[in-house]
Amino acid sequence: MEWKKETGNFIYPPSTQVCFYRYGAGVLLTIISYVTNRDYEIKIDMYPANVCYNLVLAVERAGETARYAETSKDFTFDATPTHDKDQSEVYVLVVGETARACNFGLYGYERDTTPFLDKAEGLVAFTDVLTQSNTTHKSVPMLLSAASAEDYDCIYKQKGIIEAFKEAGFHTAFFSNQRPNHSFIDFFGMEADDWKFIKEDAPESENISDDELLALVEKELQAGHSKLFIVLHTYGSHFNYKERYPESMAIFKPDSLTDAKYKNREYLMNAYDNTIRYTDGFLATLITLLQGTDASSAMLYTSDHGEDIFDDDRKLFLHASPVPSYYQLHVPFLIWMSGEYRENYAEIHEAILQNREKPVAGNASVFHTMLNLAGIATAYRNDSLSVASRQYLIRPRHYLNDHNLPKSLDKIGLKKKDIEQFRQKNLVFP
Repeated sequence: MEWKKETGNFIYPPSTQVCFYRYGAGVLLTIISYVTNRDYEIKIDMYPANVCYNLVLAVERAGETARYAETSKDFTFDATPTHDKDQSEVYVLVVGETARACNFGLYGYERDTTPFLDKAEGLVAFTDVLTQSNTTHKSVPMLLSAASAEDYDCIYKQKGIIEAFKEAGFHTAFFSNQRPNHSFIDFFGMEADDWKFIKEDAPESENISDDELLALVEKELQAGHSKLFIVLHTYGSHFNYKERYPESMAIFKPDSLTDAKYKNREYLMNAYDNTIRYTDGFLATLITLLQGTDASSAMLYTSDHGEDIFDDDRKLFLHASPVPSYYQLHVPFLIWMSGEYRENYAEIHEAILQNREKPVAGNASVFHTMLNLAGIATAYRNDSLSVASRQYLIRPRHYLNDHNLPKSLDKIGLKKKDIEQFRQKNLVFP
């Protein structure tokens, strides 16, 4: 830099001038982007403002979560039953873990991963269901409550679906094969009459089979409750996949290499498919238990999110990435109804059959669908979100971003490969 008396200015060397020009151009482009792009927000997209915003947001969320017991204590659904009070009823909500739809034989997968469910009478598989979050800590609380990507903040003030069933006169139970972690999953689960986290007292390294949950279900069924609602939170297909099933159920081999490496993809996929096959047996056994009762019964199963398993040259693995992939979004969504239920509530059965190929946001639908199935009336039930209702409406689907804001599928950064998968699977996009 040199001072010129003649002009009264500093003269910068060419390299510095280039830097200034580039910096100025960058600022100008940022301003233009902010003005012209409606999706751009300084507090979210510009560093370091976004860092400060994220810190403030995290503190606020932690505080709101800690105050849940206080902010929700006076909440009520004012829920009432509408079904015959003398009819025995059992409803079960099964929350899967890391199960992606494209590996289910029910959805056209080339491997026979669902041999029992394929033959289950009264089972309806919904083909176009997406999760609203690729993380367990957000997806599962939405499945257990009326919260959704479109209205996530209600989670801090409203109780969960178990409370609605309790108000309607149901005995309620929540059984989980995951560890409690002072989250909304725990809060909603502990609102049940009976609840248990079967991993809570086990050593950290101990693997516990999801089948242990079935013993607890059987006990509840034998207790003689006229109205019963059970929620099961499984460990499903969580990595390490090979630990999710016994060696006797290792149908697809080789599955011995478990390191998360691209070169081990064949082994990892075999092990993952074995977890789906195991889930098939788990759900089939649960259906058999329900069939063994005199109750009118129904079960809904879906997963919190899917998983990447080195599926293409991007070499993506696991889930919870900042930008989800098709494999993390497309989840199974199954409803089973007993013969007695289908006979008693033929209109609901028909609505389910009519809605099975329509696009569904799983997290937004489960609460309303379960209440619809059980005939529970409340102002918080919205039948336009229930796939068990003729009033179900197709609407744009949203994804819950890191700032708890709903974003349209075409605004979350999905790559061309993911959109191609949507097209190939006949899923609605956006």
